[in-house]
Amino acid sequence: MSAQLEVIQKILQKNASAAATIAHQKFVPGAGKIYGVRMPVLNVLAKQFKQCGFELAEELWESGAFEEKILAGKMLGKIAKQNPEKTLQLIEQFSNQTSNWAECDTIGMQSIKPILKIHRKEIFALSKKLSMSKNLWQRRLSLVLVEWYTRDKTCHAEINKLFNALENDEEYYVRKAVTWIKNNFAKKK
Repeated sequence: MSAQLEVIQKILQKNASAAATIAHQKFVPGAGKIYGVRMPVLNVLAKQFKQCGFELAEELWESGAFEEKILAGKMLGKIAKQNPEKTLQLIEQFSNQTSNWAECDTIGMQSIKPILKIHRKEIFALSKKLSMSKNLWQRRLSLVLVEWYTRDKTCHAEINKLFNALENDEEYYVRKAVTWIKNNFAKKK
């Protein structure tokens, strides 16, 4: 365990509250181990530790607690431009160990935000690959990754292919992502 991870874990323990634990358990089924730390604290930590790079983000994810995984996703968003290929590789790696919608949506939205415009092709390729997964969170992530592109009409046909393939998915959280995309399209008309 790195010294940075030890420091972060101590900060998480210090900022934990029973109320936050209850809230996470209620709103994020499947969150697993929870410290009980609110998101503003994680946002500060992401800024504070971003200079520690991809290695710390990976170590946080592997450590496995809910807040550590969310923090890893937020950190990726702070450093994505340094190495977009590494960012996409870690998103795919993390998606294999995602266990709830909050982790999925953090890596699918916050982690890629800085590289959305310049790495569209790579993001859509990853999305297509994940859409065929047996893992429900990877299928959800395939749609979350392209959510931002619903603002760009030139991407709609490609997005339609993705969500048409998942529209009748048996998993609730995948169908929720389909509805999210459809609602975004409806707003653009």
